[in-house]
Amino acid sequence: MSSVFSPTRPAGRARWTALPREARDTVFLLAVVGWVLLPLTATLPIWASALAYALLAWRGSIALRHKPLPGRWQLLALLVLVVGLTLLSYRTILGADAGVTLVCMLLTLKTMEMRAKRDAMVVFFLGFFALIANFLHSQSLLTALAIAIGLVGLLTALVHAHMPVGQPSIKFAAGLSLKMVAIGAPLTLALFVLFPRMAPLWGVPQNPTAKTGLSEEMTVGSVASLAQDEGIAFRVKFDTPQNRPPAANQLYWRGPVLSDFDGTTWRATPSFRTPDDKLFNDIATEGEPLRYELTLEPHHKPWLLTLDLTRSAPQLPRGRAYSTGDLQWLSNRPITEVTRIAVESHPRYRFGMHAGNRELAFNRRLPANSNPRTQAWVAQLMAEMGDRPDRHEQLVQRLQAQLRNGGYTYTLDPGVYTGQAADEFWFDRKQGFCEHISAAFVIALRSAGVPARIVTGYQGGESNSVDGYWTVRQADAHAWAEVWLGEEKGWVRYDPTGSVNPGRVGAAQRLNTPNFMGINVSNAATINGLQRMRAVWEAVNNSWNQWVLNYTQREQMDMLSKLGLSSPNWMDLVRILGGLVLAAALIVVLVLQYQRRRTDPWLALLTQARKRMRQAGMPDAALSNANTPRILARMVHAQAPDLAPAFGQWLKAMERQRYAHATGQAAPKAELAALRKQLRLLPWSRLRAQANKV
Repeated sequence: MSSVFSPTRPAGRARWTALPREARDTVFLLAVVGWVLLPLTATLPIWASALAYALLAWRGSIALRHKPLPGRWQLLALLVLVVGLTLLSYRTILGADAGVTLVCMLLTLKTMEMRAKRDAMVVFFLGFFALIANFLHSQSLLTALAIAIGLVGLLTALVHAHMPVGQPSIKFAAGLSLKMVAIGAPLTLALFVLFPRMAPLWGVPQNPTAKTGLSEEMTVGSVASLAQDEGIAFRVKFDTPQNRPPAANQLYWRGPVLSDFDGTTWRATPSFRTPDDKLFNDIATEGEPLRYELTLEPHHKPWLLTLDLTRSAPQLPRGRAYSTGDLQWLSNRPITEVTRIAVESHPRYRFGMHAGNRELAFNRRLPANSNPRTQAWVAQLMAEMGDRPDRHEQLVQRLQAQLRNGGYTYTLDPGVYTGQAADEFWFDRKQGFCEHISAAFVIALRSAGVPARIVTGYQGGESNSVDGYWTVRQADAHAWAEVWLGEEKGWVRYDPTGSVNPGRVGAAQRLNTPNFMGINVSNAATINGLQRMRAVWEAVNNSWNQWVLNYTQREQMDMLSKLGLSSPNWMDLVRILGGLVLAAALIVVLVLQYQRRRTDPWLALLTQARKRMRQAGMPDAALSNANTPRILARMVHAQAPDLAPAFGQWLKAMERQRYAHATGQAAPKAELAALRKQLRLLPWSRLRAQANKV
C-alpha cells in the first residue's frame, strides 16, 4: 500500500498511474479519511478506531481488486453493530463523545457504499465535520497542523471529483486546493481577529492523570511509586526586569488546602468563615505586589494556582474569581481551556492572625488511636521543652532538625505504606516523597495540639530561554505545611521536604530520573540537546496559546482602542468586519472583470476544448495553441471517424463564430454561450473509448 501512496520507484509510479480512475480516486479519498480520523483515535473507544481502519482497509481492497461492494444487509448489520457498541460505551448516542464516535463510524460506513458522485459528496462533508470535531478534544498546535493537512486533503479530493473526464493529476488538484486555501486565508484571518468573541458553549471533561499532579484529596502511603509527568501545568510571565521571578524558595503556587484527616486520607478544608467575615482584613502584607500573568493549561478544576499570597481577585477573561477561607483562589467555572489571567501577589505576608476557635480546633484534630508512636514521641519532646511560651515554634524546629539529621531520604519509590503511615515514616522506613513528609510533619504537630494543615500546589518552575516564560510542570506538584503560631504570626508556611532535600525547594530541583520524557538517556550532552529542542517547541506552542487560543474579547477591545476607538463594543467589530468583507467582495469582482476583459472568451473556449480532448485520450499535440479548429477536426476524424460529424460541426461553428463577422465587429455573446453549452454535450466518453482502442 505504501507504494501506492508514496511511490519511490518507477514501477510503483507506473502501477499507480495504471490504476483506473475510480480505483485511484477511491484509494486517495480513503487515505485522506484515515488521516482525518487519526487525531481522534486518542479519544475514540478502541473498538471504534479498530473497526474504522478495518473498514477503510476493506474498502481499499475492494477498489484495488475491482470487487463488488457489500450488500445492503451487510451494511445494515454493520450499522446496527456500530450503534449498539456506541450505546454500550456511552449509555447514549447523544452528547459530544458519543456523537463524534457515531460521525466517525458513519463516515467509514459511507465509504462502503460509495458508488456515485453523490455518495462521494456525503463522504466529503462528513469528513469536514469529523475534521472540526478534533477541536472538541484538543486545540493544540499539533492538532491544528493535523487538521490543516486534512483540510487540504479533503479539498484536493473534492476538486478532483469535479474533474469529470480523463485521469487528471492529483498533484494538479492539490495545487488548486492550496490556491483556494491561500485565497481564503486573508478573509479567515479577518474573521478570526474581528468576529465577536463569545464564551464556549460547552467544555469537554477529561480523565485526570494518574501521574504527579494535584488532587482534591490525598491518601498517604497507598502509592508505591510516582512517575514524573513532564506535562505543563501553567506558564508564567513576570512583570519584572528581564522577567525575573522571586527567589525559588518563594515560588509556592497555592492549590487545595487539606485539613480533614480520617486516619488514612486527607481532604479539602471545610469553610469556617461566614459571608460576613472580613477575610482580607486578617492579612498583613509588606512591600510592592509582584505582578505576573498566568497561562493555565486545561485541568478541568476551578483552581487558579496563584502564588502565596494573592490578596486581590485575579482577572479572568470570563467568569469571576473568589477566595476560600484558606486563601485558595478558585474560578466559578472549571478551567476547560487554555486560560490567561492577570495576578498580583505579595511574597511577604502574614495572615490568619485572628483565626476562629472552630477553625483552630479542626486543624488540631486527630482520629482516635492515630499513629501512637508518633504521639508518644511528640509528648516526650514537649515534656522536655516544658512550658516555654515559644514551645510550639521550638517543636517545629525540633521536627525539622530530625528530618535533616535523622537519615531521611526523598524518593519517588518508597513502596506502599501500611497501617500508621506517620509512624512508619518517622521510625521505620524514613523515606518518601513530599506527601509522606508533609503528612508526617502535620500529624506530629497535631499530636502536640498545634494547629497545622497540608497545602498542595506546585513549587518552583524553570525559565524557557527561548521566549522568557517560566514553565511549571506537573512534575513540580508539591505538598507543604502551614502551622498556626499565635495571634502575632498567624499561619506560617513550613516546607519539611526542604529539610530532607534542600535542593528541591531552594533551587527548585526535581528528582533525577533515568529518562527524559520517556526516553532513556544517560549522556549529559544528549539531555541538554533534548531540553533545548523541548524549549523551542514549548516556546512555539506557547505563542500559539497566547496569540490564538487566548485571543479573547478583551484582546479584541484592546485592539480597537489602539485603532482610536474610545469606547469600543461588539457592534464596532461587526461594522469593521462587514466593511472588510464588502471590500474583499469588491476586489474579487474587479479582478474577475479585469481578467474577463483581458482574456479572449473565444480563445478560452477553444483552449478548454483542447484540454478535454487530451483528457479523452487524444495526442498531446491537441494541446498546442497552433491547432486551429479545422486541424482539431481532422485529428478527431483520424481517431474516431464515426464521431467526426458531431465534433466537426462544433469546431466549424467555432471557426465561423470567429471569422464570419465583418472586420471590427464583435461576435454576439449569445453565440459563445451556445457553443459553450454544446461543448459539454459532445460525446466525450465515446471519444475516450475509441481513442484508447487506437
